[in-house]
Amino acid sequence: MNMKFRLALMNFLEFAVWGAYLTCMGNYLGVAGLGDQISWFYAIQGIVSIFMPTLMGIVADKYIQPQRLLGLCHLLAGGLMLSCWWLGEQAGFGNELADKSLFIALYTLSVAFYMPTIALSNTVAFTILKNNGLDTVKDFPPIRVLGTVGFILTMWFVNCACVDETGFGFTLGDNPHKFQYTYMQFFVSGILSFVLFAYCFTLPQCKLEKKEQKVSLVESLGLNAFKLFKRKQMALFFIFSALLGMCLQVTNGFAGPFLTHFNASPDPAIADSFAADNATLLTSLSQISEALCILMIPFFLKRFGIKVVLLMSMFAWVVRFGFFGVGDPTMPGVIFFILSCIVYGVAFDFFNVSGGIFVDQECEPSIKASAQGLFMMTSNGVGATVGTLAAGEVVNYFCSWQDGYLQGEWTTCWYIFAAFALMVGVSFALVFHPEKKVNHERS
Repeated sequence: MNMKFRLALMNFLEFAVWGAYLTCMGNYLGVAGLGDQISWFYAIQGIVSIFMPTLMGIVADKYIQPQRLLGLCHLLAGGLMLSCWWLGEQAGFGNELADKSLFIALYTLSVAFYMPTIALSNTVAFTILKNNGLDTVKDFPPIRVLGTVGFILTMWFVNCACVDETGFGFTLGDNPHKFQYTYMQFFVSGILSFVLFAYCFTLPQCKLEKKEQKVSLVESLGLNAFKLFKRKQMALFFIFSALLGMCLQVTNGFAGPFLTHFNASPDPAIADSFAADNATLLTSLSQISEALCILMIPFFLKRFGIKVVLLMSMFAWVVRFGFFGVGDPTMPGVIFFILSCIVYGVAFDFFNVSGGIFVDQECEPSIKASAQGLFMMTSNGVGATVGTLAAGEVVNYFCSWQDGYLQGEWTTCWYIFAAFALMVGVSFALVFHPEKKVNHERS
């Protein structure tokens, strides 16, 4: 089997595991009596991302080959995710969980073992590509795109799949037994993790070179990158990374409950609309946009520079939230939902990918990896955690669960999020001035 295909399959499964529940989990949590805890379920991903990838990276460097550690992490993550499914199964369809604390604990542990696998899968891919004489710059992007494809396809699967008294089937219509509304989404995720666990042990060995020189604990943990804060512009960049990172998980956590709450509308045209019945399918347009926008980044960086590209991302978040605020599931309002999903690619990729390029170009070779870790820590760790928890407070203030749907002043919530993103964008434009242009010849 072609090595690039094997790595693409690994990436497909890696993100398929995540796509099974990430954007639709909030729907089930409301039914399970955990609707007020949605923000925690998404914030925990940021919290564990602060330290777990680093810890697993040290283990992969010193003790266990990364492809094996990747598999073992998925074994644990999948087992814990299936435990979440089992608790839901024991409670029964449409019922609150009997032991909510245990469910939260099992989910937290599952995510703690899953999040490091994103970095581990990259390590495995890069190592195997290099060992086979392949070009990582040329060959890795198509491999990574297959991960996004996996994420999208599992979103479509849980959106349409259902198990009711008639058995297993697929539907685009309104059906409370759809996996996107039930604990079955955790079952799908857990099974896919087990599949990837087995598959990892078929991959070639990734023997990493042992470093003879002793490395300090500070260097091992990547803390030496914090010296970048001594440079004003880099300090500003990381601060704004944290601020913009506050937007990253908002729609993952609340777009699903927002779209499905239209099912409770007294207007049949709204309640029975395609968008209200297929929230996960609609939001998958965001991931499709993300895959396409990755290809646009080199052009925009070369043409406009890093500051403009990052500003485009920040103002794209304003548009993303604003379109959710003005849209509705019927024509022409649903067009705003679609446009919000399309602009997501600019909002997410132009920040995450371009920011990574900027960090790579602005720091010395000895701390490049640590600097990337710091970037992820500030944006996807600290920023995403604080932002998700804050968004949860806003949503819980203006909305409440009624008859299985999160209802309330959703428009106000989205406008608040848009206003925050606008404030970040304007502030960034005023105070951030790159010390030098990024060299894009390698892009």
